Amino acid sequence: RTVIVNLSPYFLQGILERLDAGEIVIGDGGFVIALEKRGYVKAGPWTPEATVEHPEAVRQLHREFLRAGSNVLQTFTFYASEDKLENRGNYVAEKISCQKLNEAACDIAREVANEGDALVAGGVSQTPSYLSCKDKAEVKAAFRKQLEVFMKKNVDFLIAEYFEHVEEAVWAVEVLKESGKPVAATMCIGPEGDMHGVSPGQCAVQLVKAGASIVGVNCHFDPDTSLETVKLMKEGLQAAKLKAHLMSQPLAFHTPDCGKQGFIDLPEFPFG
Repeated sequence: RTVIVNLSPYFLQGILERLDAGEIVIGDGGFVIALEKRGYVKAGPWTPEATVEHPEAVRQLHREFLRAGSNVLQTFTFYASEDKLENRGNYVAEKISCQKLNEAACDIAREVANEGDALVAGGVSQTPSYLSCKDKAEVKAAFRKQLEVFMKKNVDFLIAEYFEHVEEAVWAVEVLKESGKPVAATMCIGPEGDMHGVSPGQCAVQLVKAGASIVGVNCHFDPDTSLETVKLMKEGLQAAKLKAHLMSQPLAFHTPDCGKQGFIDLPEFPFG
């Protein structure tokens, strides 16, 4: 008996295959701010409990991005590490749990991705553990708890995003590489580099050496500033004779009045 399954070749390609073929891959993003505006997320904590408390809102936003042309749907797991949920979410870690929140985010993203030809990316973010000077093993343990869920739910690739310190971003990439899946890494930095003064070029070099196949920036700055930073990353990689795909997830704002840390330093943030 012959069974013919009609799957498009495009759908069968992973993120690196698409990029290696020269495609420009479009992702979704900005979930915190979008859901804030819609009344589902509280301004300030940035934790994604809406995946459990208001799954229909998260599902709808994914679907809007898919219909707008997104090739990648990222799990709404921004700041969904256990330490962050305890640190800023108050009741979230105890009432919902890190595992349940991450699992719900994966399920919603996959459900909507299956409505089109989209890939699902599992994402981890910087941690309070690093900022409170906990050691490498403790920080990596926070990432690994999220990775366990991403592996269980079989996301297509992984993103380490929103890192202000390249050292922590490198630790995140090292953990995510344990999966055997492609890893992207983005930092929330501008042309001045990370919070320790490491230049964008050197940040890119360290991330690629740690195992990232895609590097770039996200958040804090507008498209023009982000493009300038990615250009510096590209130059750093070229000087080091390293290759990687480049990625940018800028703010949908103009930020000419921002300093080193971008729009989060403005007095209007996070309410204006």
